[in-house]
Amino acid sequence: MNIREEQEKYEHEHLSRFARFSDESQGRDRPEEPCTVRPAYQRDRDRILHCKSFRRLKHKTQVFLSPQGDHYRTRLTHTLEVSQIARTISRALRLNEDLTEAAALGHDLGHTPFGHAGERTLNRICPMGFVHSEQSIRIVEKLEKDGQGLNLTKEVRDGILNHQTSSMPSTLEGKVVRLSDKIAYINHDIDDAIRAKIFSETDIPKAFTEVLGDTTKSRLNTMIQDIIHNSIGKNEICMSDEVHQAMMELRKFMFGSLYQNPLAKSEEAKADKLITELYGYYMDNIEALPDNYRRFITECGETPERVVCDYIAGMSDQYSVAKFEEIFVPTSWKV
Repeated sequence: MNIREEQEKYEHEHLSRFARFSDESQGRDRPEEPCTVRPAYQRDRDRILHCKSFRRLKHKTQVFLSPQGDHYRTRLTHTLEVSQIARTISRALRLNEDLTEAAALGHDLGHTPFGHAGERTLNRICPMGFVHSEQSIRIVEKLEKDGQGLNLTKEVRDGILNHQTSSMPSTLEGKVVRLSDKIAYINHDIDDAIRAKIFSETDIPKAFTEVLGDTTKSRLNTMIQDIIHNSIGKNEICMSDEVHQAMMELRKFMFGSLYQNPLAKSEEAKADKLITELYGYYMDNIEALPDNYRRFITECGETPERVVCDYIAGMSDQYSVAKFEEIFVPTSWKV
């Protein structure tokens, strides 16, 4: 028995009967020889962690575009916080922590530069529309590794695709990630908003703080513990009605106070213009696309609109600004 097989045996002996066991995965689109050390979901986690799309998240917006300060969240730090919360819950519930972590680390790979502002722009200008969760799947199935994709298991891809509010994953581990995403962004976005002086802790309605807590630490603790205590021994992931309602109402408060706040969103019109101009330029100059993207048109039969959208969506904030300056700003103006 090799190390992987010992770990798979350990899962059956120690994980909840509701967990998704690594040796019972529905598998990959392209069959592969199993690793002798790592179970399937751990192998997926490693592939995501080492891929280019994951590294680019460090320079992609979470909420604040070009914030003045080193401590505002980026899309990468958001992803790491989701992973930490999800792993805590999964471990407490004796679910498959490797599957949870892989789905958490991959859930936002498809995000555009400039966060949801960039996503709205691409959804408006691209004929096929744009949804970041669907783009995350396109990345891991096709775009990474120059068209080979990462060949992840079906369970990890299911967790990535269905992490948003409107969807529901098929595994408990995916459902943990779905809730952990909300818990993470609600709480760290509050922290960033307070740092940016958009509002203060005392501005949060007491109806929410009395249930959830009046600090980031206490709110995280309340939400995480509530999920654990209400999900133990069940084939579902759930919160108490009181905590869930308070969390969702707090989310609505965040939309009104932060996500749609003119001060926090003051740069979004510039981001929209930048992405729109880049899209138009590359549609008119397909030859300007990098070779590894252009080959999807010439060799794989993809439409130019699809590939230009892929290229722009993959850009970091900094890279998109640099390309805009390279294309549209006269060299003499940069001195």
